[in-house]
Amino acid sequence: MKNQIKNALNTIAETRDSKIRKGMNEVTKSIERVQAKFVVMAEDVSPPEILFHIPLLCEEKGIPYGYVSGKKELGNSVRINVSSSAIAIEHVGTGNEGVLDDVIKKLKEIK
Repeated sequence: MKNQIKNALNTIAETRDSKIRKGMNEVTKSIERVQAKFVVMAEDVSPPEILFHIPLLCEEKGIPYGYVSGKKELGNSVRINVSSSAIAIEHVGTGNEGVLDDVIKKLKEIK
């Protein structure tokens, strides 16, 4: 599942008109404004408490979310050269709607 999330992020990040918010503050704002379509968090964030509110906010607003193993991995998959604790996809870009839908369906099946 993690590889599928990373592949989807790569595809979306390559598209010019996609919009991805990076970092805790940006992601939190995106969720609260219900602009995020999908949220991805890194599992190796320390202290882990800084991410505790994200899944709760996502559940409250009905936004799907997933995890990848590392911060560096997450940063690389969205084409930034620094590690990122969380990202929010606001716009998938032209032609990428199906990519994100597949990931979201699989996550819902697992839950």
